[in-house]
Amino acid sequence: MSAVSMRQMLEAGVHFGHQTRYWNPQMAPYIFGDRNKIHIINLEKTLPLFQDALNFAGSLAAKRKNILFVGTKRAA
Repeated sequence: MSAVSMRQMLEAGVHFGHQTRYWNPQMAPYIFGDRNKIHIINLEKTLPLFQDALNFAGSLAAKRKNILFVGTKRAA
């Protein structure tokens, strides 16, 4: 699997969260700040956790396991 860099995540807009009025207090450690009423996600904390998830999904795929990804937003 190819490595994902923080720059790639930034260019993809991964750092944009939800509106500040819709937030879960348990997410506080992962929120860097807010701008224009949108939370900004801390990519320094996100990147290692994303890599862990990527490695886990890769190990499941290597074992020919099924993985179901569920999205809650309609495709653009």
